[in-house]
Amino acid sequence: MVAMGNNRLKLFAGNGCPLLAAEIARKLDMDLGQCEVGKFSDGEISVHINESVRGADVFVIQSTSAPVNDNLMELLVMLDALRRASAGRINAVIPYFGYARQDRKAIARDPITAKLVADLIEKAGADRVLTMDLHAAQLQGFFNIPVDHLYGIPVLKKVICRESFVKGDDFVVVSPDVGSVTRARQMAARLGAPLAIVDKRRPRANATEIMSIIGDVKGKVCLMIDDMIDTAGTIVQGAKALKEVGGAESVFACCTHGVLSGSAVERLQSSEIEKVYILDTIQIPDEKKFGKLVEISVAQIFAEAIDSIYLEKPVSKLYD
Repeated sequence: MVAMGNNRLKLFAGNGCPLLAAEIARKLDMDLGQCEVGKFSDGEISVHINESVRGADVFVIQSTSAPVNDNLMELLVMLDALRRASAGRINAVIPYFGYARQDRKAIARDPITAKLVADLIEKAGADRVLTMDLHAAQLQGFFNIPVDHLYGIPVLKKVICRESFVKGDDFVVVSPDVGSVTRARQMAARLGAPLAIVDKRRPRANATEIMSIIGDVKGKVCLMIDDMIDTAGTIVQGAKALKEVGGAESVFACCTHGVLSGSAVERLQSSEIEKVYILDTIQIPDEKKFGKLVEISVAQIFAEAIDSIYLEKPVSKLYD
């Protein structure tokens, strides 16, 4: 890791994920930079950088999770402040990249907000972006600056492979929908497990979705994996289908980003799922923590990535 006292590398954090930022700094044996990020009386974002950054390699750690507009604006204003303070290189570290799901025109006259956000981050002054598990990998192409895209699967696998439920021959990895098959296949390969898929379709408008299971899950222990859990509808319905349609013995779930909006916590707590493993790319408030939740830190992999970028070493080793 970076030698303590090296003033050419500086870390700053907004209010998006302060606990994760502090843990990343600890892993690097550093202190977070001195800055004040708040609001003026009218609600506008206020940023004051309270130390020199001239010529420094600066990393701004900020998830653009809820409140997404406040956190995104904090990031943009911090980038602008650092650029105007003559920072040498400005790196936006965005563990969770908000607006990533608005990545195409699904219907006429839709915006492509993910591209707009990418443009704003560049324009504000970022020279590089470091993020994890973008909703669609092609979002990297929305930027005209380097993007280092980390994967959550190695971090999840490191913890989950120690659990007793993965040890037997009756273990299977499940994709909760067709869109997550690639991610589920990667996890299955790492754990040496077979793959199953929950297939859902709606026969006609306003009709109940019909769910079927592709693969054998009867009497099996299932681990569902997705990039994020938002309202938890997909993952909870998938667990129900695995039990009722597929005859699964038990169901576990994991994801990178715990958005947990709306009634997600209540759905998960009352669902068929026994444990939910979530990475801490989004800081989950105490009121949203529940008994089945297992939080896993991504501080180590982000600290290693920052160290590699700063020392101009390959980041690709972290993909494994």
